[in-house]
Amino acid sequence: MKTLRNALERRFPVKVDYLDERAVERLAHHLLHTFMQDVQQKELVILCIGTDRSTGDALGPLVGSKLEGHLPGHIAVYGTLDQPVHAVNLVDTIGRISRTHRDPYILALDACLGQFQHIGTITLDEGPVKPGAGVQKNLPAVGSLHMTGIVNVGGFMEYFVLQNTRLSVVMKMADVMAEAILHAARRWKPKETAVFR
Repeated sequence: MKTLRNALERRFPVKVDYLDERAVERLAHHLLHTFMQDVQQKELVILCIGTDRSTGDALGPLVGSKLEGHLPGHIAVYGTLDQPVHAVNLVDTIGRISRTHRDPYILALDACLGQFQHIGTITLDEGPVKPGAGVQKNLPAVGSLHMTGIVNVGGFMEYFVLQNTRLSVVMKMADVMAEAILHAARRWKPKETAVFR
């Protein structure tokens, strides 16, 4: 017989299409459950990876900008359109997070490339994201939990593909991701509100 704990067990990865009417609801549900189970007394940090210099790779900074100023005060956001976190400053940013936040729980967001039929898919999964993998960059994996969005087709001329990604798709995906995070964050009450140093 299943216990209540088993019945509420998270099922990862969670994959939704950004056009699905229930996309925000499904992502928010799993985020909230994860925050309640795993974050508890840790400091929640949302790390939005990407650059505003590439349409496809702007997904993370777009989400960060949508979240900035709208999250409860005990949640920190790194990576916005004004101050992006990208290949050049990622290592320094990870160091700053570890120095600034006590035992941080990091939700890492990034754009990725995939198969044509999966463009627009948002994935929420446990463990770190590997930034830059789609463009053959060797960057450190980061995150306790990650959310990625497939913005275009991978496998060839990745930089060109990211530069020529439809802004409309990226903007709508960013809306879904940001709204889901906001829904979950506003409903989540940490057991002990973290105080940033």
